[in-house]
Amino acid sequence: MVIISSAQIVGLDAQIISVEVDVSPGLHIFSIVGLADKEVQESRERIGAAIRNIHARAPHKQSGRVIVSLAPANIKKEGPHFDLPIAMGYLLASDQTAFDPEKKLFLGELGLNGALRPIHGVLPMALEAVAKGFREIYVPKGNGKEAALVEGIQAYEMESIQQLLDHLEGRARLHALPKTIFRSESKEMAVDFSDIRGQEHAKRALQIAAAGNHNILLWGPPGSGKTMLAKAFPGILPSLSFPEALEITKIHSIAGSLNSRENLISSRPIRAPHHTASPAAIIGGGTNPRPGEITLAHRGVLFLDEFPEFQRPVIEALREPLEEKSITVARAKGKITFPANIILVAAMNPCPCGNKNHPKKECLCKETEVRKYQKKISGPILDRIDLSAEVPFMEFEKIHETEGENIETSASIRKKVEEARTAQRDRLGGVSKNNSTRSNSDMGAKEIKVHCQIPSESKEVLKFAIAKYGLSTRSYYRILKVSRTIADLEGSKDIKSAHVMEALQYRPRLEI
Repeated sequence: MVIISSAQIVGLDAQIISVEVDVSPGLHIFSIVGLADKEVQESRERIGAAIRNIHARAPHKQSGRVIVSLAPANIKKEGPHFDLPIAMGYLLASDQTAFDPEKKLFLGELGLNGALRPIHGVLPMALEAVAKGFREIYVPKGNGKEAALVEGIQAYEMESIQQLLDHLEGRARLHALPKTIFRSESKEMAVDFSDIRGQEHAKRALQIAAAGNHNILLWGPPGSGKTMLAKAFPGILPSLSFPEALEITKIHSIAGSLNSRENLISSRPIRAPHHTASPAAIIGGGTNPRPGEITLAHRGVLFLDEFPEFQRPVIEALREPLEEKSITVARAKGKITFPANIILVAAMNPCPCGNKNHPKKECLCKETEVRKYQKKISGPILDRIDLSAEVPFMEFEKIHETEGENIETSASIRKKVEEARTAQRDRLGGVSKNNSTRSNSDMGAKEIKVHCQIPSESKEVLKFAIAKYGLSTRSYYRILKVSRTIADLEGSKDIKSAHVMEALQYRPRLEI
């Protein structure tokens, strides 16, 4: 019996799997055990054809029993990446090759001709391999740069099982890939802030949202520029740190959303699901839960256009990630917590027809229809949104007036945002427990008490606002955090009354 090492994705992490192969005399059988799903069971045919096509003796031609056990047996094994370790284990157990499998990890899907195809989830498997003391990892061509992101392990990529055998048997050596270099990038957006005329109030709100990692709601009639503002917003976000990029790449590697040229995500993700998306698509799910749009937007932007048109379970599911920066998906076999530190950018009309308070068009909605439409966004959800900004209809004359103005570009705004984020990082102790940069939105109650001291006259104004509008304790803390961000944008060490007043005017309200 021989043991070859591979790995299996469990949630957003990986676990080392031992592929035990035993070849013994007896009636012919080729069996795979160890809670293997249909994809793994089908690998018997792929492995047989691949081994036959490299002119070796296939398991189907073996006059004896071939038993493959994937251990531990209590973890469900899924995916085609077990093809390569099972094939290598069989060749070693049947004395058709000779090499030392110790401290080597094998991953890859086999074609019928023995070629190897790229797989998903290589990065978390490589990270787990390093943690368990492996020295070498073998992956299909196209996955090598992803594996080479990880320090402490040699990554090899090959095009076929024959090329791997030639390397392991010393006939033709493969060279370990150099470490993949990380270069942070700010994604160039199709829309720049300088392209947007007017809407200074909404632009200011988006700048504050970017500086403090705050959630924001944009509302106004159709055609006023809500979607355009949302498209320009990622262009003012700060660059990623390497730990953040590694965390994001790990998520997208598991989800299979990395393309062949993108082995490391170097800019913040932007997800904009359609309002017809199902709860599972947004939240994540499946028999073995996979990340949804909320998690795929981690450390980036989740843009929900036509916010009230999303299904109610989707809207209400945002409560946990907006509050806890994570989301837990529970299934019969257990539960998995996915990271979800996002900036929510939501956009909506003031009524079903969109013309409420429009200066040129008449609203055709009944008052009951307007209330029903607006109440689709519940109080608890609004409570978790830090900023709300109106994007009003702009007449041609007003647009024309701004043509000659010196309007800030996304690059100049991004510089201010990065300076504010630097101040927050220095104030909040650098990085969080997962090595990512912290922002004002991450502050807890104790930190707010220390870092968000406000003038006595502002306390009286807040007291009046809480009494008049029935603001919750959560709303109160969010106003303080937004005030802190506004002060950071101005380079002020202390929160001033003007900062609190501005933060208060952005507070979302139930009726638009």
